[in-house]
Formats: sequence, C-alpha cells, structure tokens
Amino acid sequence: MKKIRISAVSYTNTKPFIYGIQHTSIIDQIDLSLDIPSDCAQKLIDDKVDIGLIPVAATLNLPEWHIVSDYCIGANGAVNSVFIFSNCDIHEVKTIQLDPQSRSSNNLAKVLMKNFWKVEPEQIVNAPDYAQSADPYTAFVQIGDRTFGKKQQFKYVYDLAEEWQKMTDLPFMFAAWISNKPITQEFVDQFNISLKYGLDHRPELLKELPKRDDFDLKDYLMHKLDFTLTEDKKKALYLFLDYIKAL
Repeated sequence: MKKIRISAVSYTNTKPFIYGIQHTSIIDQIDLSLDIPSDCAQKLIDDKVDIGLIPVAATLNLPEWHIVSDYCIGANGAVNSVFIFSNCDIHEVKTIQLDPQSRSSNNLAKVLMKNFWKVEPEQIVNAPDYAQSADPYTAFVQIGDRTFGKKQQFKYVYDLAEEWQKMTDLPFMFAAWISNKPITQEFVDQFNISLKYGLDHRPELLKELPKRDDFDLKDYLMHKLDFTLTEDKKKALYLFLDYIKAL
C-alpha cells in the first residue's frame, strides 16, 4: 500500500501528536517528516506531502484543502508561545519585525494591528537584527519554543491568542491537519486514534522532555494548548481567513 506522506511542525506544541503517531500502528502507513511551520506548509502547497499540520493561513495558498482530523493546535485565551515582544507599548511601535518561521502568526499580528490596536508600524521581513533590536520603538513577532522563558525579558508582551480572544470572543486555531486531496475515512479514523493516544499520554511524554526552570511545560501542554477541533475554532478559522483577505 502506498504510504501517506505527512509533514508536522517540530515544536514542543506538536510533541503529543508525534508521540501518538510514533507509538501506534499508523506509523507503518505513513512517511513522516518534521519541519518548521513555513516549510510544512510549503511542502503541502508543492504536493510533496499529502497531509500537513500547517499554519491555517497557508490554506489560502492551496487550490484544494480538507481538514482531516478532530484535533488541531489551538488555544482558548493565552497560549504562551505566540507573542509580540516589544520595547514599548504596542500603540507606540514604529517597526515590527515578522517571524521568519511563521505564516499564521505574522498574519495574526497584522490582523490585530489593523483591527484591534489600530496601529500601522513598518513591517520588516527577515530583519538582520531580528529579535535583537535595542531600538525603543521596535517590536517583533516570535512563535514556538524560541519564546520559552522570554516573557520576563520584555516590559511589553502581547500573547496573540489572548489578544484575538479579546477582539473576537473566540478561541484561536494556529494549525490544523490539512490535506491537499481527499483522504479515505478509514485512514482519518485511524489517524484520529493515534493523535488521541498521544494526547492521552501527555504525562508520559512530559517525563521524556528536558526540564526547564524558565518555562512550565506541564501547564503549556496540559492547559494552555487546546487540541480539540471545536465548532468555535472552525468559526475562528474562517473569520481569521476573512480578516487576512481584507489586509
């Protein structure tokens, strides 16, 4: 049988899913690659994989896409790993550096700046001093494991999932399991079982992860992240895509 090609993000927030995939029989039916979010999305766009755990904004670049799982990377309120870090209040920011590893979170920052904070700073892609600028009016978007422990380093910190909830009263879905072609229901059912296995075994997974003094991994994986694909998260997804189209 031809194996299903799958790309998943290689951050801590996906480790429960990877744990489930690697500890169940689904692993024998797939070719799995681990990538940063932007590469994960590009592989699906280029048809180098059949399913990707991709940033939801990337669906706008797919001629055909299907949600193929009951699970996602989401949050109800603060997620604690998707931020704007700033040297000043967001309303005083003159330059914002976008995250070179991100699609959805950069777009989320743009949506919030336009519709919630109503600010128009200059947006810099691939800033040479990304995340290092000492300029008092510069901020930067950063996501994933690189943000762990950084909240204490900046006076102004904006959790983008929390700010989205303030604006919309909805949860947020950062990434979903998306296919670029129809996938059999039989495979989807088995895939869901594997992902649920990983979520059910988060306590075992936590024992395998390196301990950190500057970040609560247990709180992050058990409480901050919300992995169930709810109707409200779907509503948030389509609202977010509409906001992106209007940028």
